[in-house]
Amino acid sequence: MGSTNFVRFTLCLGAALLSGSAAWGKPSVSPPALRVANLKCEYQPHPQGVQTRTPALSWELRAERRNVRQTAYQILVADSRQSLDQNRGNVWDSGHVPSPASIQVSYAGGALQPAKTYFWKVRTWDNQGNASEWSAPAGWQMGLLTPQDWKGATWIAYDQLPADRVTALPVDGKKDTFTDNNVLPLLRKQFEAKKQPTQATLFISGLGQFEAVLNGQKVGNHFLDPGWTKYDRQAQYVTFDVTSQVKSGPNALGVMLGNGFYYVPPVKERYRKLKAAFGYPKLICRLALTYADGSRQDVVSDPTWQTAAGPVTFSSIYGGEDYNAALEQPGWATAGFDAQQWRPVVTVDGPAELLAQQQEPLRVFDAFKAQSTTQAQPGKWVYDFGQNASGIVELQVKGRRGDTVRIAPAELLAADKTITQKNVGRGFYFTYVLKGNGLETWRPRFTYYGFRYAQVEGGVPQGEPNPQHRPEIIGLSALHTRNAAAQVGTFSCSNGLFNQTHKLIDWSIKSNIASVFTDCPHREKLGWLEETHLMGASMRYGYDIATLGRKTIADMRASQTAEGLVPEIAPEYVKFEWGGDMFRDSPEWGSASIILPWYVYQWYGDRQVLAENYEMMRRYVAYLGAKAQGHILAQGLGDWYDLGPKPPGTSQLTPMGVTGTATYYYDLTILAKVARLLGKADDAAAYEKLGTEVKTAFNARFFNTQTKQYATGSQTANAMAVYMGLVSPADKAAVVENIVQDIRGRDNALTAGDIGYRYLLRVLEEAGRSDVIFAMNNRADVPGYGYQLAHGATSLTESWAALPTVSNNHLMLGHLQEWLYGGLGGIRPAEGSVAFDNIDIRPEPVGDVTSARATHRSPYGLIATDWKKSANSFELTVTIPANTSATIYLPALPLANITESRQPIDAVRALTVLGREQDKVRLRVGSGTYHFVVSSPL
Repeated sequence: MGSTNFVRFTLCLGAALLSGSAAWGKPSVSPPALRVANLKCEYQPHPQGVQTRTPALSWELRAERRNVRQTAYQILVADSRQSLDQNRGNVWDSGHVPSPASIQVSYAGGALQPAKTYFWKVRTWDNQGNASEWSAPAGWQMGLLTPQDWKGATWIAYDQLPADRVTALPVDGKKDTFTDNNVLPLLRKQFEAKKQPTQATLFISGLGQFEAVLNGQKVGNHFLDPGWTKYDRQAQYVTFDVTSQVKSGPNALGVMLGNGFYYVPPVKERYRKLKAAFGYPKLICRLALTYADGSRQDVVSDPTWQTAAGPVTFSSIYGGEDYNAALEQPGWATAGFDAQQWRPVVTVDGPAELLAQQQEPLRVFDAFKAQSTTQAQPGKWVYDFGQNASGIVELQVKGRRGDTVRIAPAELLAADKTITQKNVGRGFYFTYVLKGNGLETWRPRFTYYGFRYAQVEGGVPQGEPNPQHRPEIIGLSALHTRNAAAQVGTFSCSNGLFNQTHKLIDWSIKSNIASVFTDCPHREKLGWLEETHLMGASMRYGYDIATLGRKTIADMRASQTAEGLVPEIAPEYVKFEWGGDMFRDSPEWGSASIILPWYVYQWYGDRQVLAENYEMMRRYVAYLGAKAQGHILAQGLGDWYDLGPKPPGTSQLTPMGVTGTATYYYDLTILAKVARLLGKADDAAAYEKLGTEVKTAFNARFFNTQTKQYATGSQTANAMAVYMGLVSPADKAAVVENIVQDIRGRDNALTAGDIGYRYLLRVLEEAGRSDVIFAMNNRADVPGYGYQLAHGATSLTESWAALPTVSNNHLMLGHLQEWLYGGLGGIRPAEGSVAFDNIDIRPEPVGDVTSARATHRSPYGLIATDWKKSANSFELTVTIPANTSATIYLPALPLANITESRQPIDAVRALTVLGREQDKVRLRVGSGTYHFVVSSPL
């Protein structure tokens, strides 16, 4: 044994002895039979700024035993840790509540006070006679629920945009009449804290984006706060615990403001997708201080604040950012700073409604170093970071005061190896003007982009010849920024192409979850709505998108027109009139207002989201009904970006009216279910009746009773008819077979686009034809995922063919992720399940895939599968969380031998054999971990 291995052995042995010390002395203590963990309030462990008076509480049950279900719970809520530690729920004691509910349990105690912190814990009882100990404590802090809770805070600014230049909903194509660049200000307030506070909370909204600094230290670790919204109606505020940053005596609070979507400056040579101008940047805030004796103090934004122009000299969500370090004012956000040259702020109006930022903030995640640095042309250095991702750069540079470095990010390179932004909006770049005092480090604050490459001009990489003494680039990194939604899923399998495809889609998901689900992180950054429901299931397997889903639904509610239209983007920042209304009024997009709330309910058990948005849903269906001609809806984009003979765009293979009307029917079936859930029986009956009429009209218009084809027989037309339930049961098998034959007849190639491909995969999987899905996607020679990878893509592209003329980081075509988790991995929600309370474990060992692993942390806990197959056996290990149950489908021929943990399945009391379905054996299990082996014949 080598010395290193001996040391490792000794350390491991010592750790084992220490961990097992009870065996050497006093008797060991068995782990509790039932535990409660992962407490959440409004989907978050310790949320601040809770905006509801009845927060939803959730927890997980943990148990080593199988088939564990909760039978009762007790919740304590207190206004101090001391009371909670003494088991006194002086705000709410639910008492012993006989109930299996462990998610979405509504607070039902006394009135909750704004800005106040509450502490809670829970204990449970299970169906096996066990009672848990009290959980570890958790907490939440209330937000500001009324305008009065802001304690007189007002909106303040450096300057005010003239009223005649405010354009809350500009029309695309409208010409600019001005080309000015607004001032990006610093704002500050010096204040005296009476003593050391026991709690200090900052409630703040800076529009378009802000960065707060307290006593010289940045507040929080967020990026691009607050989330962008429909600013003419509402804005978000953010809540920070700043107790550790406030000190007794003099303090200073400072805020930097950027434009964001609130104001898109019309500066020449900078990219400008749209012309929104809600106003110049502005600020509102309240710093709430609480002292040990119970007294309070508030510091609010008001006319006593001071302001000055900051070192950010240009800020545009579409055009980039310029920073002049020579204009920095050191110590500007500290108490000792001399602000005599600063001017008073102006008070201005702001959005009518202020809501807490409910979605997770954006943060900086991965950092990429350049894989290569080349001089593409004299003075132009191109850095290749190897990964196309949303984010910003971080520059480290040395040089003289006033020297300027310009950095232009891009997805692609031109033929001459310089960067090109032709496909994503030319005129986005960063500039940095040096202050000239040694090593300087800078990163943009108020914009971001999607890029793999960065082209530097005005500087020279360290170690390269530099005869003109340009600034020396010591380092340049790419920093990936995204919404901080927790990762809740993992996937891998034995097929390398599928692993690469999973990564390809995952990077596009990560790059397009910001404070909306964006289409792309560069050219548009807009919340195109079809992807929220079509890609939603794929995204939710990997990330907890509950809060971002709810925020998106609120954006739709705010963007709905008086006529009931939900436009294709939300928040709606521009009225697209190019091509008529096709880019504003597509049922496949606007129907996210109905489908997404339903999905959020199905995924997370959030019934409240249905109640809150029922009126929006009802109004949108009424709008569609008024637009329909004989129940047929033919407006919009159809199966966007399908694969036809022409360059991609509006639907080519599927006639207009098929996808819109099928979606309309789907809306009606969902709304009928929602109405019944909410106790609106008359509404449900009316929607069911209308749905029947739409179904009849759809089949009369599009179904060929002889060929069993819909419309042109495209993959999209047939698949959507099957998925939405428009096909009669007698014809369903024939229509599915037509889908398969179309794919086989194209040598297993896909044609469906943005709208149809998800439904194509769903129909094939449900019909037991994952073999066809495998054949379509396990290739790189025709447009599809493998084709994109073969052409150098590192994130999902906008077109199946990875065209260099369009976005190469786009969210909309990643539907295969749902099959990777649910088909290969085998983790699926059972029919009618809510929040995975009832699970189907149904792995599909197709093609050359010999093993797969998948995990998904559902609201109830971890679901995991791990399978492998050989010539003579199939092995599956599966974990089912407590308080849920599952049906397991094991691939097995009639004479196969099946064991669980080395016992014949008929002898295992923890499971029930339900029978056989085709080439699968069905088993019913409760919670726990199971290991199955199916021995030949397979």
